[in-house]
Amino acid sequence: MSASVLDRLSPPLRARTRTSVPDRVACARDLWQRRLIHVQHEGALPSELPLAVASPASGAEVEELVRFARSEGLALVPFGAGSGVCGAIECGPRALVLDTKRLRDFRITEAGTLRVGAGALGITLEEELGKLGHTVGHFPSSILISTVGGWVGGRGAGQCSGRYGKIEDMLLGVSAVLGDGTPVSFGRRANGLDLVPLLVGSEGTLAVFSELELRLHAAPAERAFVAFELPTTSAGIGLLRQIYQAGLRPAVARLYDPLDTLLFGRHGHEHAPSTSVEPWDAERHRGVSRWLAFPRLIAAALAASERTFMQKTLLVLVFEGAVDEARADARVVTALAEASGARALGDGPARAWYARRYAVSYDQSLVFRQNAFSDTLEVAARWSHVEALYDAVRRAIGRHALVMAHLSHAYPDGCSIYFTFLARSGDDAEAVHRAIWRDAMDAAMEAGGTISHHHGIGRLRAEALGAELGAAGLELLARLKGAWDPDGVLAPGSPLGAPPPPAALEAARAEARAPRRTAWQVDAVSGLACAPGDMRLSDVERALSAEGRTLGLAVPPPELDVAGWIAAGQPGMPDPLHDPVAQRLAGFGARAAELRYELAPAPRRATGPDLSALWLGARGRVGVVEHAWLGARSRRSEPARALPHRVDRAPAVSAGEQAAWDAVLRRVNGA
Repeated sequence: MSASVLDRLSPPLRARTRTSVPDRVACARDLWQRRLIHVQHEGALPSELPLAVASPASGAEVEELVRFARSEGLALVPFGAGSGVCGAIECGPRALVLDTKRLRDFRITEAGTLRVGAGALGITLEEELGKLGHTVGHFPSSILISTVGGWVGGRGAGQCSGRYGKIEDMLLGVSAVLGDGTPVSFGRRANGLDLVPLLVGSEGTLAVFSELELRLHAAPAERAFVAFELPTTSAGIGLLRQIYQAGLRPAVARLYDPLDTLLFGRHGHEHAPSTSVEPWDAERHRGVSRWLAFPRLIAAALAASERTFMQKTLLVLVFEGAVDEARADARVVTALAEASGARALGDGPARAWYARRYAVSYDQSLVFRQNAFSDTLEVAARWSHVEALYDAVRRAIGRHALVMAHLSHAYPDGCSIYFTFLARSGDDAEAVHRAIWRDAMDAAMEAGGTISHHHGIGRLRAEALGAELGAAGLELLARLKGAWDPDGVLAPGSPLGAPPPPAALEAARAEARAPRRTAWQVDAVSGLACAPGDMRLSDVERALSAEGRTLGLAVPPPELDVAGWIAAGQPGMPDPLHDPVAQRLAGFGARAAELRYELAPAPRRATGPDLSALWLGARGRVGVVEHAWLGARSRRSEPARALPHRVDRAPAVSAGEQAAWDAVLRRVNGA
């Protein structure tokens, strides 16, 4: 297509639309490792570049671009800073890239919240907020090269998630243009209709974000750094679980497995091995590549080492908050740790990590110079499945590559595990990378984990997404896509919104017609209870009380069954903004029209939009919840210290939101 079509844009926007090859190359992909491997070995640029790169400077110009793309039959690909690692960005000659980075202004509202353009760069935003005494609390390793819109689109997590939660816990509202060209402002509600979770994790497939509203916190008045050595990884997992289930909320909690502990001791942070590139090191670089040709032998040697002399693990914690809070919590954790057999190491390891907390984002690229490649993979599971998840995924990756891991992003009900692997880069590197991911995703699901905690889906996890969400989940995503982007203008080719195969969908419909009832059960290790949808909430509380547990309702249980309570938005639950780390609904099974959708419990996930919004607070407009996994803390534990806020928890539903919801209902219910 000729670039002359761009002349139909308004003059100001046309002036900010670039067509040079370097501009188009820069925005044609993200940092998906498999694509980087391809570029390295083929020595070629991406085979298909976008038509142009447009940089809107206002919400009105975003709306113009969406409408322009629809009228001209172009694909529109939202682009932040391009730091994603899952292949969410894919272009072609009929694609127009919408670069959001001019949408970077911010302001603090009278309610003390932050309204910020979707293209604001993370580190710049935090530095400016820090001067004003505030923080969002979101510090991903990519903060130097990622945008606020990218955080929301990918359903990301920052290094301080242990206190502030993931990005979905910080997000209060979204101003966006849907794929049909409609501008809508969405708001979060404690108990009513809340469509914002359907946008979080959508990876540019449903709407283009123009402005986000985020919660603000006071910048921490103090930090406390502590670290401990534990005899085994299992002991470390047990201590980490005990900390969060006791109501403590260290902002940072990182437990390193034996190999990662060894490397941490050398470098002061998680570190891909042998990344020096000094000229005199060239022979060692060639040796590393030859050594990586035998991954199974490496795995066997590491396993033997961990059974003998290399068993110890390192736990690093950083607390932050008001004066005396951080130090007080650090003292409590130190007592817990020492009682469990951990050895206190002082504050040195934690301070060393903090000083180099973003360095890992730069280390990985150096591995290419050693004729090798590295990548990272994050999964998550409830506490009762974390050890099995760690063992299974490590074995799966270890068949192909050197692998190490650390646990981070912990919650009362579970934790994420972050694997780093290093493999030899030969002519078969792409095939090796594909095999590693296929085997790791299969292992994660077999062990009861989720396939993604905070990196998202992209093209990388397309196959695994169907296995986790099932045909019903894929079909619901496709119907959501049809409601808000009926012409498929936004981010075409993404698995988020692609319908399942017809045979799989028909099998799901047949399965949904079969009666099913889930029995009451309690996962005491994870602090979760699975309740049938028709069980009275008062009976749930009585059953939990008999086991020394509680839902933690702020008022007596309402006279509702579990399904009705979820449909009403879980009234009586403590405000989730007070403790954003604990979640209200860890998993569930529900009906939607002729489908039955089930989401296994996990502490957090990044598997596209959060479809629980179709039932939670939705007053039964889509269907009924058949069972739900609910947080059930021990009555002996104290609730977490509440984080203060002045946020309106029941904003009025706007006309735009209602229209967007009505469109979803028509599609999902088959009207």
